[in-house]
Amino acid sequence: MLKIIEKTKIWFTISAIIIVVGLGFMATRGLEYGLDFKGGTVVQFNIGKDFNKADIDAIVKKYDKDFQSNKVNNTFIEIKSANLTSDNISSIEKDVKAKFKESSLTNQENIGAAIGKETRNKAIQAVLLATVAMLIYIGIRFEFKFGMAAILSIVHDIFVMLAVYSIFRIPIDSSFIAAILTVIGYSINDTIVVFDRIRENQKYARRMSVTELANASITQTVARSINTVLTVVITLFAVYAYVPSIRNFSEPLLIGIISGCYSSIFIATPFWVMLKKHGGKKKLQPAK
Repeated sequence: MLKIIEKTKIWFTISAIIIVVGLGFMATRGLEYGLDFKGGTVVQFNIGKDFNKADIDAIVKKYDKDFQSNKVNNTFIEIKSANLTSDNISSIEKDVKAKFKESSLTNQENIGAAIGKETRNKAIQAVLLATVAMLIYIGIRFEFKFGMAAILSIVHDIFVMLAVYSIFRIPIDSSFIAAILTVIGYSINDTIVVFDRIRENQKYARRMSVTELANASITQTVARSINTVLTVVITLFAVYAYVPSIRNFSEPLLIGIISGCYSSIFIATPFWVMLKKHGGKKKLQPAK
């Protein structure tokens, strides 16, 4: 049987280091918000044929060093920037047209800072609403201590994702928020598998301590959790590598899914054990 709970300090220390370093970067350098949150310009070109994305990036870099570009459906490219002016866009259009005769500007859209602020506020509200709803559901379905432990592990995953994005200066956009909500759902599902096994094992836990019960339940479910996350990670890595147009979504998913698997095993259950012991229940009673 795995001795996971006895090494709780190690697991918490690993997470604390990542989160504290991330908070340090956020405090000193802040988060790198994408166009969806800080406003700017979105430009789309139809090149008319398959092309090398690096050629377009080289043209845009002459007018703006800080931009994002995504190749869409082999013949389209989308450029996002907070600094491009109308004159810059006209110059870029001429340069692209000179290199690719069949190219054309198909879309130009300005996103105001006020819209970006509203999007950011709604994203925060969506995450908070999802978290509270899951706390209520798990509290009713299992018990309140299970719900608290699950929510703490979700908060852990969100902070880990923010830490990675802050440290590596990866822009945060609306895809990141969608990924967070997806990760929350995945992580809570993985955590519930362990909690459900704990509840089932309570039937035979008359003489088993909380720590022993948790270790036994994790041991019985750890292979399933790791195998499941490996299949998801392999798929996401393939999407990240070969489908650049949705890389902004697959990238945070990769980080969050790995963190969610870790937290389900090494964070959520140890938290539950701590809450259970804090409540003064050293032994578990059989489930009714």
